[in-house]
Amino acid sequence: MTLRVVIIGLGNMGRSHALAHHAAEDAEIVGLVSRSRPDLPADLQGYPWFSDVDEALALKPDLVVVATYSDSHAALAIKAMEAGAHVFVEKPLATNVADAQAVVEKARATGRKLAVGYILRHHPSWQRLIAEARALGGPYVFRMNLNQQSKGAEWQTHKALMDTTAPIVDCGVHYVDVWCQITDAKPVAVHGMGLRLSDEIAPDMYNYGQFQVIFDDGSVGWYEAGWGPMMSETAFFVKDVVSPNGSVSITDADKTDSADIDGHTKVGGLLVHRQDGDEMIALDEEPGHQELCDAEQAYLRRAIVEDIDLTRHMEDAVRSLAICLAADESVRTGQRVTL
Repeated sequence: MTLRVVIIGLGNMGRSHALAHHAAEDAEIVGLVSRSRPDLPADLQGYPWFSDVDEALALKPDLVVVATYSDSHAALAIKAMEAGAHVFVEKPLATNVADAQAVVEKARATGRKLAVGYILRHHPSWQRLIAEARALGGPYVFRMNLNQQSKGAEWQTHKALMDTTAPIVDCGVHYVDVWCQITDAKPVAVHGMGLRLSDEIAPDMYNYGQFQVIFDDGSVGWYEAGWGPMMSETAFFVKDVVSPNGSVSITDADKTDSADIDGHTKVGGLLVHRQDGDEMIALDEEPGHQELCDAEQAYLRRAIVEDIDLTRHMEDAVRSLAICLAADESVRTGQRVTL
């Protein structure tokens, strides 16, 4: 079965998802959508281009990929499902919980498959980290961050993202989603803090943030994200999970460029510490960013053809987003947020 695909949004992620479908034997790209005609890689230059979403949806695609800025994700996902398409939407699913829930409800009502761009779910090394952490047993301490010393084009991209979404939301949903896969507990409270470190962003936006989460099994989590040319590259990539029985840590010491998108998913090795000794797990030949995008799209195509139940995937997408948006609310109000 060959699925007809439309891609909406042709920035970095949209192009990667388009290339994934271009290379797939069970997919046919029938339209690329962006507000202005982009400078595309050679492999994508022959496909029909549209500036109007409705014109592309009139082609009746089986699958629509939404890779625009965050504030349009929910509306475009719902529009695509109403047009009869299954949907892949980049993270975050929406910019508020109500819109995220509305997208999930539309998927349930229409019977369409909905997948969200949590790329780490398709990375074998992160799957191993989750499995090792679950084997240790909770309650857990999650210690994670991703600070990016972005300059030039990367800083321009980050500033554009911050027109609608803070770093702790845009990046945080990935790692909070990992927490939710490790512990099945419900989050109960979030406290966040942040700081605006640049006059180049909106007065009501901050480019550094940190938050703490408490779960109902006693687990606690800490996450930190900062973007911009002022950010330090010292300890910018910390990934630890601690339990009463030991810990699991990413040990890759070769990360030298915090703005390198391939480095954001790379694990390299895991150190599993138990009270009776340590185990170093080497994770060689990890997939790169494009290979992970290929895997994301292949999984959704398989979910469509084989009718795989994506209920837990959708629920986790809303839960992780709710936590990060609560952190953003806490930063802005200075108050702890109860979930």
